[in-house]
Formats: sequence, structure tokens, C-alpha cells
Amino acid sequence: MKKLSKIEVTNKLKRLSGWKLVKGRNAITKTFKFKNFTEAFGWMTSMALYAEKKDHHPEWFNVYSTVEVTLSTHDAGGVTNLDLDMAREMNRTSK
Repeated sequence: MKKLSKIEVTNKLKRLSGWKLVKGRNAITKTFKFKNFTEAFGWMTSMALYAEKKDHHPEWFNVYSTVEVTLSTHDAGGVTNLDLDMAREMNRTSK
């Protein structure tokens, strides 16, 4: 998987609501808010299954109804189309 340039990532993020570049790192991030812990954890479970199918696993942190996600393809050393695909799926399923 090819690492995207910062310009490519910035342009593609314009079509991904809520996602932004991580300062000092070649990664993207977004914080998701849910009604409660059960909804947040259920979403994380569904995303874990999706990630496993794609063999691409997010960095995430959960406290009650909030899930902070960071995406970067470690093997490529930065953001790839795999991260953007995961971000699109996360946006689609978090509504």
C-alpha cells in the first residue's frame, strides 16, 4: 500500500466529515460521540470485525460514549487509501 502525500490526504479529507490530520504525525483522527457506552462499544465491535476483514486495525480510545480514532498504515509509514476507506466506513456506520 502506497503512502499518500500530505497534499493528497488534505484534499481527500475535504470529503470526510470530521477527520483531520494528527499534528506531528502522518495519521488522521476523529472523535465519535454516541448516546451511551453500549452504543459506542457496539459500534467499536462492528468496526473491529470490518477492520479484521480488511487486515487493517485502528488505534482507538474509548471512555463511556466517546471513541477517539487514529488511522495510519504502519507498514507504509503514513496514511494510505486503506485508512481513508476505514474512515469512510466509520463515518457511514456511526450515524
